[in-house]
Amino acid sequence: MSGLQAARDRLRDYGLALPETVEEHPWGHSALKVRGKTFVFLNLEEERLSLSTKLPVSRDFALIFDWTEPTGYGLGRAGWVSSAFAPGDAIDLDLLERWIAESYRAIAPKKLGALVPEQD
Repeated sequence: MSGLQAARDRLRDYGLALPETVEEHPWGHSALKVRGKTFVFLNLEEERLSLSTKLPVSRDFALIFDWTEPTGYGLGRAGWVSSAFAPGDAIDLDLLERWIAESYRAIAPKKLGALVPEQD
């Protein structure tokens, strides 16, 4: 299993473990959803792992990295950030899991979002 595949699997498993999360596959990408609303897009191609998350709190911080950019299709204006990695890139999975949790809290109904505590 490649490093990108292992990273994708860990991030997917983390997201799917959040309350009431389901996975759908629009446009060939993995979309993790809570009550019908997407909180992370995750895609693995041969030479690239990418994910997009809604980051209302840490958006500005997230955009300091050279592997992030505002998400296209107008989503960047709404606080969505896309991250992309190539084979051999160092991937901070703990940070990306925190971003997935933040995105979940932003999208999920308040009672469900409250079940996922903020991490330091």
